[in-house]
Amino acid sequence: MNISRRDFIRRLAALGFTAATASALFTWLSCKPRQIGVATQAPAQTTPSSPPLVSSGPYLAVACGPSPKAMVEAAVRALGGIEQFVKPGYDVIIKPNICVAYHSYEYAATTNPEVVGTLVAMCKGAGAKRVRVMDQPFGGTAEQAYAITGIEEAVRAAGGQMETMSQIKFRSTAIPDGIDIKNWPVYSDVLEADAVINVPIAKHHSLARLTMGLKNVMGVVQNRNLLHLNLGQRVADLTSLVKPELTVVDCVRILMNNGPTGGNLNDVKLANTVIASRDVVAADAYAATLFGLTGADIPAVRAAAQMGLGTMDLRGIRIEEINV
Repeated sequence: MNISRRDFIRRLAALGFTAATASALFTWLSCKPRQIGVATQAPAQTTPSSPPLVSSGPYLAVACGPSPKAMVEAAVRALGGIEQFVKPGYDVIIKPNICVAYHSYEYAATTNPEVVGTLVAMCKGAGAKRVRVMDQPFGGTAEQAYAITGIEEAVRAAGGQMETMSQIKFRSTAIPDGIDIKNWPVYSDVLEADAVINVPIAKHHSLARLTMGLKNVMGVVQNRNLLHLNLGQRVADLTSLVKPELTVVDCVRILMNNGPTGGNLNDVKLANTVIASRDVVAADAYAATLFGLTGADIPAVRAAAQMGLGTMDLRGIRIEEINV
């Protein structure tokens, strides 16, 4: 088939099919040509397009206030609710930034655990069959980072599960729309999940200038050091494959300097903001403004916009700002 499992399930869900039925149909259709000896055609090259607008709501929602839980709930509600992204029976993967085991979340190097836990609870409330949370820390082990950041405790309390990413699950995967890279080892479960929710923290990065939703995708691939050879474009190329259904940017605390690992509370600014959108490019462009920058100042955002993966022109979209 010339469509990914996630895209196929999402389209049938919009027609009223359950996730389980859609998944089974995808498998049957994918296997049928081989069973009857019909040659399969090579996947057609497609032009990426911007994520669709939700006709009844804003393109991007920004919530501000003292409670991370209330901000997440308000921002996602403004987009039409978590049910726009998660259907009953879905297998959901939430991808926060859990890069190091050095510090607790207060140092703004890792995603706020309350933000992650709230999303897990919302997905479970929408009827998700399973909600897994995962990342690949480069400082400390996954088990250490999950515990020290507080994310593991929050996820388990909300009914989700932490997953240590197994090396045997990475598969060399074609990137049809990639400009600089056409193939890369990607965590297979991320491509097979019914929905992927991208939950980065917005912070300074010594090489990327800022790391937000686009760069957070690097956590689901191998050979990450090689991506730095042309970081902005290669991050955009990966995003053209992974395509998270929803991006929720944690800007409760943002790291203004010495990222991505931080370590000094003087570098942390309390912004008390959460940004949500179907469009990871727009979400990153808005988050950049909290640092006095624009999307055009960030190489990955520029590259992704040029590829048609979203818009960095905030003037052309409907933004709803909410105080909670």
